[in-house]
Amino acid sequence: MNLVDRIRTAIFDGDLAPNQRLIEADLCAQFGASRSHIRNALTDLVGEGLVERIPHRGARVRAITLAEAIEFTEIRMVVEGLCAAKAAQAVTEVGAAMLRSIGERMRHHLAAGDLLEYSACNKELHTLIRRISGQSAAGDIIERIRGNLTRHQVRLALRPGRAAVSLPQHLAIIEAICDHDEERAEAAMRAHLRSVIEALKNAPR
Repeated sequence: MNLVDRIRTAIFDGDLAPNQRLIEADLCAQFGASRSHIRNALTDLVGEGLVERIPHRGARVRAITLAEAIEFTEIRMVVEGLCAAKAAQAVTEVGAAMLRSIGERMRHHLAAGDLLEYSACNKELHTLIRRISGQSAAGDIIERIRGNLTRHQVRLALRPGRAAVSLPQHLAIIEAICDHDEERAEAAMRAHLRSVIEALKNAPR
């Protein structure tokens, strides 16, 4: 993993938080890289919209507004809908068993009230669907915007009652893919992400 990927992952995982100042000396120590390499990596991440430069103050992790999070989720709705349809076309018996296994774990974690593990399964499910779909370009698009959505997604995932709403949506996606029903899989994925958009819009400010 190169330096840009490592810093991007730290942003995605919340190790570098929104609005956090990115001090070159600290990043050099954290990532074991030279200042010139850190500067070049930050320039690349500015281009991706993950980092912003503040005049006379250096760089910081860019905080994504709610409006931007909604826009990114609208992009996800289209791209992941395509992935779901392609996954329904390509899924094997092994892939279907893996999808259903994740669904069962999601049921278990919701029943146990373990929202962090439920959220981890959620991420695992979407990643597996993209992998089964074979749509590598779509996966790249989703990965590029995932970090921009992290803070909003975590807050949404931990909201009381949200997991109970999303579980049947995820199970509907899984069953449509396992049934090789491309239209139903795409519609189920779009319905799920449309629900995410509505939940974002109604989130407490």
